[in-house]
This record gives sequence, structure tokens and C-alpha cells, in this order.
Amino acid sequence: MDRATRFIANRKQDKIRVVREQPSVQSMREGEEVLYFRNRGTLTRYRKERGKIWTSDMHGGRNKQEEGTFTASRLEYKSSFVDYRMFSHNFADDLPGTKIYIPWQGTGEQTSVPESRASFLAPFDMTCHKLMIKIPEMATAATDIVFTIEKTAEGDLAPSTVCTFDFTDSFVDDSVITINRSDWSADPTVPAKSIIYIGMNPDNANITDAEREFIITSVWKTIVTI
Repeated sequence: MDRATRFIANRKQDKIRVVREQPSVQSMREGEEVLYFRNRGTLTRYRKERGKIWTSDMHGGRNKQEEGTFTASRLEYKSSFVDYRMFSHNFADDLPGTKIYIPWQGTGEQTSVPESRASFLAPFDMTCHKLMIKIPEMATAATDIVFTIEKTAEGDLAPSTVCTFDFTDSFVDDSVITINRSDWSADPTVPAKSIIYIGMNPDNANITDAEREFIITSVWKTIVTI
């Protein structure tokens, strides 16, 4: 093979074709390499070697998505990451017909805020992803409860309402109410350095006829900034 022929052959080998269909073991020859644009905006290089498909992703921007399980012996973040934090707000009470604030620590609900046991100082921007309430035995099934997320922003003295959710369905004893992010009247996000409160306001005092245990868990999407 002369020099010109070798040059042309190498140029042909260097050029990897782009395919329209996702490559598979059946569609590729042994040793073949192709490029394929995946639906998530990633250009992936495929190579068939030893009867298996091997891939390498290429990204045009800063965002990167990985599929499957990611395993690392040590993981260190340099800027920020998204995490989901869970909090317990359990308490026992014969609910009054007025607003109460559920605890962030201890098991005692409060009738007003600011109050340390019903307060949480947000270290980062936090969004209520989910609020779950286990319903105890109720005296009446036809009672509304308005749930609120409130905050006192840095530099403010008085709380303000972030969003509300009016539960109007009939209660079922020992069932679980789930309030998702999209159920709130507005975006349930509280900025960093704000104090968060969660309120419950029954529309009458006959919702319970004795002290009952309320088991409550909140899940917060948290932007952890390093």
C-alpha cells in the first residue's frame, strides 16, 4: 500500500458516521464505532467490542445526565447540589377550632409564632415537596382544615403566608393525607435565612373529641450551597 492509499484509508477510518436509529448489538459489526444523538440531548459514541456495546457520552453544555446506578468511594461537591430533607412534626392534641403551628422539635404544637419549637431556620432555599399527615380517629368527617406554610424573612419581624392548602374531603380514620408541591395555592418555596412555620386551622372545635396523635412528616427539596 503506497503512502496516498494509506492516507485515504486512515481518513476513512477516522470518520465515524452518525446513525438515526439507536445502535444495538445486532445492528453493529465487531469493532465498529458510530455516533447517535439521544433524546436527552446527549451525543453518544457507541463501539461494539467482544460482542458487547460500549458507550461514551459527550455533552455540549454544562448539564450532564447519567442513567443507571452511580457508585463512588467518595463524593465531594464544589458548588451546590439538590437534596431532599425529611422532618418529623408529630404531636398529640384535642384540636381547637383555631390555628395551631405544628412542631419542628419536640411534640408540642403552638398557638402563635414566632416560637422556637414551631420554627425552623432555613439554612438554604427550601421547597416543600410533600407534607404527609396520618389522620387519627376523628369525631367528625365533615370538617375543613386549612394548612399553611408561613415564613419570617431575614430582616422582618412578623410572619407572612407563603401558600395555603384547604383540605375539604371527608376524613377517613387512619388514612394519610398527602399534600404535594403542586397542591399548594402558590410555590411553597422559602428562601435561605427565613424562619419556616407550618400551620393547621380547623374550621370548628369539634373535629376531635379527645386528645389524638397526629403523625406528620414533611419532605423538603433543598438547594444545598457549598
